[in-house]
Amino acid sequence: MNVQAIRVIFNREMARFYRTIVESLVSPVISTSLYFVVFGAAIGSRIETVDGVTYGAFIVPGLIMLTVITQSVANASFAIHFPKFIGTIYELLTAPIGTAEIVIGYVGAAAVKSVLIGLVILATAFLFVDLPIAHPVAMFALLVLTSFSFSLFGFIIGIWAKDFQQLQLIPLLVLTPLIFLGGSFYSVNMLPGIWRTLALFNPVVYLMSVFRWSFFDTADVPVMISLLAILLFTAACLAAVWWIFRTGWRIRQ
Repeated sequence: MNVQAIRVIFNREMARFYRTIVESLVSPVISTSLYFVVFGAAIGSRIETVDGVTYGAFIVPGLIMLTVITQSVANASFAIHFPKFIGTIYELLTAPIGTAEIVIGYVGAAAVKSVLIGLVILATAFLFVDLPIAHPVAMFALLVLTSFSFSLFGFIIGIWAKDFQQLQLIPLLVLTPLIFLGGSFYSVNMLPGIWRTLALFNPVVYLMSVFRWSFFDTADVPVMISLLAILLFTAACLAAVWWIFRTGWRIRQ
């Protein structure tokens, strides 16, 4: 394992984040505040509690996951697509470093950025609501796992995309609807029978459920099933990345 190569890639990606750190951190604070005003105040006045939790507190895990997922995908996809687009990826591929170093460097930097943004949103939420965290260690572990998993997914999208328009295609047309329909701002148990059954086919539901459990000790889906779903998604992304570098798909072709 070439640790120096990982450090160089990681530091280069983090340097890009530091150059725009104010915009990167202020934006989620403003967005979170607006969500609290719109959802917490407007809808919260009509829905006082969900599963015994005040609605303002209930939406916090969803807000964190909404931003963390989108930021993980966006950061990782752009990070690998840009050198692919301008052709400098070939210098990386011919360097004496392996696939693991490349993936760890890019995906690790994207995941760290997303974790930092998630923690900023969490800190902002405390300004608006009293927020219990029943399982703080599990909450942080799930935050890291989510950031890593969707950074891997974004890495795959960045390699798959042929141009910057395709880079936005899956996040806008697939990922965003899945997040909003995955119980970000409501409990799937609130849905009538057939719609709740259909919601369980949405993989984001399991992520939202277990992350909300880490805060309130209640879940829409059994915790172990949710964890298994997340680990299977991560394993599938790792397998896809391995296959891409093994075959050179969309990299050397």
